[in-house]
Amino acid sequence: MDRVTVQEAAQRLGISQDAVRQRIRRGSMRHDKDDKGRVYVYLDPTNTRTTPVHDVPRDTIYDASRSNELVTELRNRIQFLETELMDRKEESRRKDHIIAALTQRIPELEPPSEPREYSERPAENVDRGTSTTESGRPRWAFLLGDLVSASRRVRERVRRG
Repeated sequence: MDRVTVQEAAQRLGISQDAVRQRIRRGSMRHDKDDKGRVYVYLDPTNTRTTPVHDVPRDTIYDASRSNELVTELRNRIQFLETELMDRKEESRRKDHIIAALTQRIPELEPPSEPREYSERPAENVDRGTSTTESGRPRWAFLLGDLVSASRRVRERVRRG
């Protein structure tokens, strides 16, 4: 049996000094005190480890390999997001180009070749106080019909290329 200090016993056993003191209090570890009050512990040399002990909880010990994995994962995510952002910018640029080209072509569209459903001259309907066409329909219905016809023509023109 080796007679060692509490600190050395903790290092040899791979536990903290407090753990050694707890074992002494419980009586599970043989010990004695010298005339100065210093505590010594008796250890069997075959049952001890030679690795040093850190008085830090196991979950807070720095793990370099895990840290490197996290850094690598974060770098991969950043690279993915940067690529995604470039793709979105390119897509937005293409859409802006298409919109600009279509906007330039709007004046080139031919006037409607089909006859209008409603008369173009509005007449005032005194009874209701609303603007109506000669056929008696509200002016907004006439304008809506024009809008639908123009929309159809634009769609057909875009479809033809």
